[in-house]
Amino acid sequence: MRVKLLWHTPNPEINVALAMRRCYSSKPIEELEKELLSKPGYERELIAKALRDKTFDVIEHAVFMFEIEGISRICSHQLVRHRIASYDQESQRFSAVEKEDFIFPRTIQSNPAALKVYEEVLKMSIEAFKKLKELEVPKEDARFVLPQSIGTKLVVTANARALMHFFFQRTALQAQWEIRDLAELMLQECKKVAPSIFNQVIEA
Repeated sequence: MRVKLLWHTPNPEINVALAMRRCYSSKPIEELEKELLSKPGYERELIAKALRDKTFDVIEHAVFMFEIEGISRICSHQLVRHRIASYDQESQRFSAVEKEDFIFPRTIQSNPAALKVYEEVLKMSIEAFKKLKELEVPKEDARFVLPQSIGTKLVVTANARALMHFFFQRTALQAQWEIRDLAELMLQECKKVAPSIFNQVIEA
């Protein structure tokens, strides 16, 4: 699994703080921005206040875009349930299918008997997929025999408020292991560029 932060709102914490100031001041926006930039750490104070007061709307002005690789379709189906985001996913109509493309759960990898069963099913599915294509079944229909454990790639864009909700839900211990791993990697990327916004999200 790999997560890369491709892009984010420039100066995300300044932008969130500026939105916070707009709510409580009638000064011109240029003056508010100048105030923020002249007081180091002021944006962190404002963000802390926004989070403490649950003024989450101001958090939405920071946006983050990720490249995600090496997760299963099972995981991606859970991910897209978080609807306030934009998704673009690798199409199975155009991608190749090999054994290496599948995700192996740790509980199966660590159990030789289970691993044998799993690998046999994958082999049968791949062979069936290739045989159907040889029989001139369109790839978009041949893929119906593929397990959901096949790996996939996505580009995901979401605002900070939506991400905070995602992190709170999916880093919890009761979350399924794969999406929890994904959420933790995404959270680490966000903390690098906007720690004041995301530091209150505690990883389990």
